[in-house]
Amino acid sequence: MDFNRVPRTAYRVPGSSVKNLIIAIDGPSGVGKSTLSKLLARELGYINLDTGAMYRTVALAASRRGIDARDRAALQKLCEEILIEFVREGGEESVLLNGEDVSRAIRTPEISILTAAVAACPEVRKAMVERQRELGEAGGVVLEGRDIGSVVFPQADVKFFLKASSEIRGQRRFLELQSQGAEVGLARTIADVKARDDADINRSTSPLKKAEDAVLIDTTELDIPQVLERMLTVIDKTRKSGQEGQPG
Repeated sequence: MDFNRVPRTAYRVPGSSVKNLIIAIDGPSGVGKSTLSKLLARELGYINLDTGAMYRTVALAASRRGIDARDRAALQKLCEEILIEFVREGGEESVLLNGEDVSRAIRTPEISILTAAVAACPEVRKAMVERQRELGEAGGVVLEGRDIGSVVFPQADVKFFLKASSEIRGQRRFLELQSQGAEVGLARTIADVKARDDADINRSTSPLKKAEDAVLIDTTELDIPQVLERMLTVIDKTRKSGQEGQPG
């Protein structure tokens, strides 16, 4: 297959209604970004773009090919060759790698750790950021990740930065993995979360940080409905201010 003739990342949403706001959600792992991004997109009729899943999928592909996370040239070539797709059907969202559903495979503890190393590669970030901008530039999209408001879409109409204590985030991740049947320990899961935080904050390319104009929400003591309500209130104010439909 000539990968130069097909989009390296695609989004298929049957019957979706695309509107104009670009909404950015950033924050560390386990803070609720993925869940809230999906709920917001569903509530607004927007496309949900999980940018973290893109890096996880690259990490999974690298692992399967035996590519060292320090081999920048090999990772760059990998990004040029793989096809990542986001598919939403029947209310469920899936991530495909070259046509294979890898939604669960990219969420294992091993891939989570590898993702931090892969995402630190400048060539990988460049390839993913370019595609994220292509997918989101028309608006009507909710993007979640670690550098959306600061790097990918600094002109986003609405920016959120979510945070929570590493202990709480580790507990959430532990319960999530347990529900999937994974054999994991709480202490190890919390340690993994802290290790990922350190890698994300201290990488030289697009480190995790809050954009100056992002709305900060601490989710430590809040449940998902409470956070969602706060986010929708901010978005509603943005709409009423007349910003909807205008480029960021």
